[in-house]
Amino acid sequence: MEIKKDSTEDKILEAAKNVFVAKGMEGARMQEIADEAGINKALLHYYFRSKEKLFEAIFSKIIQFAFPEITRIAQSNEPFISKIEQVVDAYIDLLIKHPFIPGFIMKELNRDPSGLFKLVVKFGLNPQVIFDQIQLAMDRDEIIQMQPRHLAANIISMCIFPFAARPLVSFVLFKDDQVALNAFYVERADVIKKFVIDAIVIKK
Repeated sequence: MEIKKDSTEDKILEAAKNVFVAKGMEGARMQEIADEAGINKALLHYYFRSKEKLFEAIFSKIIQFAFPEITRIAQSNEPFISKIEQVVDAYIDLLIKHPFIPGFIMKELNRDPSGLFKLVVKFGLNPQVIFDQIQLAMDRDEIIQMQPRHLAANIISMCIFPFAARPLVSFVLFKDDQVALNAFYVERADVIKKFVIDAIVIKK
């Protein structure tokens, strides 16, 4: 019974993700999610009593995968440049596996940012840990002086934008050639790492 339950729950979460991405939290309906999952509405309510619970379950999975890993890398004893490489790899790997994430988050930020902020706080994301690591690298003269928030924003932007703007990137850069687009995403981590490291490392 437990295997069946887990399978049904996974099916519901996948269906809810698809509906939320297409219609947003406000536009989604529980009946649509049930139809997408191929179950009846009563069974859907057995697992998740509301859209809000479903949304929290989906976003929580994203946060639990991404944020603790980034924090773990930042707090490790690895050299700073290695930390940057690992963070970029983690972000790109997450986005290749779950390309819906940027659009999903942006849609909800425009609708009601408070819900996302509460989940971020709930799962303990502390960007100050990242900023402190950048400052330490500057104090050791490993990287050029800069505002740590700008470096963090630059790295995150370079990782996220090609996925958030996938239709535009596909049409403008690749004329909707999906094979070429997917190859571009696979190469993206190495390109970002080289670009960032060449820009910030102090040559000795």
